[in-house]
Amino acid sequence: MNLDDFDRFRRLVNDSGVIFYYTGYLSHNIIGAIGDALRSKLEAEDIKGPTARRIFSTFIEMMQNILNYAENPAIEGDKAILQMGTVAIGHAGERFFVVCGNSMGEEHVSRLRGKLEHIRTLSLEEIKQEYKRRLREEPEPDSKGAGLGFLTVARDASEPIEFDFHADARNQDIQHFFLKATI
Repeated sequence: MNLDDFDRFRRLVNDSGVIFYYTGYLSHNIIGAIGDALRSKLEAEDIKGPTARRIFSTFIEMMQNILNYAENPAIEGDKAILQMGTVAIGHAGERFFVVCGNSMGEEHVSRLRGKLEHIRTLSLEEIKQEYKRRLREEPEPDSKGAGLGFLTVARDASEPIEFDFHADARNQDIQHFFLKATI
C-alpha cells in the first residue's frame, strides 16, 4: 500500500464515523487487548451506562463469532490457531455501530443466511423469548458455543441487524461475511 492509498483509507475511516478499527489475526489474548483499548476509547468519548455495555457486548459476541467460525483459506489443517477478522466501531449521529467481517466457506452461507433472516423478523420481546428458550436447550450441532451470539447482538441492537455475503475474488468456495449492529 502506498502512502496516498493509506491516506485515502484513513480519511474514509474518519469520514465514516469510525472511532475504532482493527483487521488482522485474532486470538483470545488479542480480543482481550482490543477490549481493553475499546473500553478506554469509550471512556475517553464519555460513552457510559447501557450504551457502553451494549457496544462492548456486541463487540465481544462478534469477535467470538470470528474466532469460532472464520475460515482462513491461507492456513490449512490443524495449524489454524489464529483467525483473521475485521471489526469497526463508530457513530452515526446519536447512534453507534459495530461491524465485523470474516471469511467462511460457501457451504455455510445458506444456513447462516436463514438464521439471520429469521432473527431480523423478530421483535425485541421475541428475541428475548428465543434467547431464554435456547438457554434451556442443547446447542445446535454446528455450534461451537451456546448458539446465543446472534441473539445477543440482535437484543442489544436498536434496529434490525444487517448482514451481507460477498464472494471472494480469488476463491469461489469462500465468502466474506459482514454483520452490522446499530446501538
